[in-house]
Amino acid sequence: MSEPRTSRERYRAQVREDIKRHAWEQIATAGASALSLNAIAKRIGMSGPALYRYFASRDDLITDLVRDAYRSLADAFLARAAEGTDLPGLAGTLRAWALADPQRYFLVYGTPLPGYHAPEDTALTASEIMTVLLDACAAQDGPDTRPPGVVPPAEGYFAEHGEWTRGHPASPAARLRALTVWTRLHGVLSLELAGGFHGMGFDPAVLYAAEVESLMK
Repeated sequence: MSEPRTSRERYRAQVREDIKRHAWEQIATAGASALSLNAIAKRIGMSGPALYRYFASRDDLITDLVRDAYRSLADAFLARAAEGTDLPGLAGTLRAWALADPQRYFLVYGTPLPGYHAPEDTALTASEIMTVLLDACAAQDGPDTRPPGVVPPAEGYFAEHGEWTRGHPASPAARLRALTVWTRLHGVLSLELAGGFHGMGFDPAVLYAAEVESLMK
């Protein structure tokens, strides 16, 4: 996104950022499903109709928050990959990002908001994250020592269902590995952030590290 050039553009951008900041505060208190533009307008001393000049609807505001969240994680993954594409490093980046702002995490990876449908461009940003993960998983591919024609059913399935990779040349084995890594790490993170381990007497970081280690085997 280009930087605003005129004073009017800068003012509009600042107001939008203020609105989003209050939106995150409201989400942290009551959850995304309770997000109210009128409540935000009251907090910043603006009328409801005036705020709608900056965000046409609640969904419009949520979309901007979703875009920011995906962009933030994509940038974190790309920065980590620039230092070397490896699964433990990406796993650590994912956990650090999630713990830094649990509400941001749940907005994009938690329970979908009823009636809300994110636009296609958010999926494109999300695909940048998966591309970095696919790169890391593809780097783990070694020589195939299996007898010719012996392909595990799941790998055969993902050889035929690779639309989600958006043309990435990862092998079916790497595709399956990426999905396995993604689902297992999110499983631990979602439980941790939701308090699912509360009172169990162990450090979730140790469990997460053990999960990462098992995924490297």
